[in-house]
Amino acid sequence: MAESRLDLNTVAREKSLTLLSPALAGATDLMLASKEAHWNVRGPNFIALHKLFDEFNAAMGDYVDELAERIIQLGGHAHGTLHAAAKSSTLPVYPEGLVQEKDHLKALAAQIAALGALARHGIASADGAGDAATADLFTELTRGLDKWLWFIEANI
Repeated sequence: MAESRLDLNTVAREKSLTLLSPALAGATDLMLASKEAHWNVRGPNFIALHKLFDEFNAAMGDYVDELAERIIQLGGHAHGTLHAAAKSSTLPVYPEGLVQEKDHLKALAAQIAALGALARHGIASADGAGDAATADLFTELTRGLDKWLWFIEANI
């Protein structure tokens, strides 16, 4: 862990890093899955879903950046490569070859729900470790994922 004048003790920083790293991997995985859906979706609602998936991808890009920056602030290393995300993500695997609208929607909903559960766990764990800022980041992530899950599920 990198040295810092941050006023969090080492135990709190280490605990938060163990929570943030899998969240970063999952958020990166989900960001890429949303682009897969954006590129490949077909069906009568193509244009609406094409735009929805692109907007979701942009939102996930912001969350990925926030998670990575918090990892660095705590003295960790943000593993941001595709390989690192694939190796560390705990989200359900996004099926390859999907084309139909409902299949993309269901696959994205499953990944959003899984990342939301991981983030919800992170709120209590980071708070319990004394890192309110990381707990707040997980709260923000959860609130956003809940909204996007609503948008995605409304189309199923």
